[in-house]
Amino acid sequence: MNARLRIIGNMNTNWSGSEPSDPVGVLTRWETAGAVWRVIDHRGDRVTVGLYPCTGGEEVDRFTSADRALLHFLGDRRGSDD
Repeated sequence: MNARLRIIGNMNTNWSGSEPSDPVGVLTRWETAGAVWRVIDHRGDRVTVGLYPCTGGEEVDRFTSADRALLHFLGDRRGSDD
């Protein structure tokens, strides 16, 4: 397993749609590892974010959150490429 996969694998992303305790930290680490995240749905004060491998292929996981820090971090961004 290469270093990038070890970093992503150690992030414990198995939330099955539940909310991580530090969603901004999750997205920051995900991006730092070279992987991709995308906003799937944003309604009012809740956002659903999908996590994808660095190739942008199939979704690896997703979570939904109403965390204010996450909403501020995302702003108008639709994904890690923005």
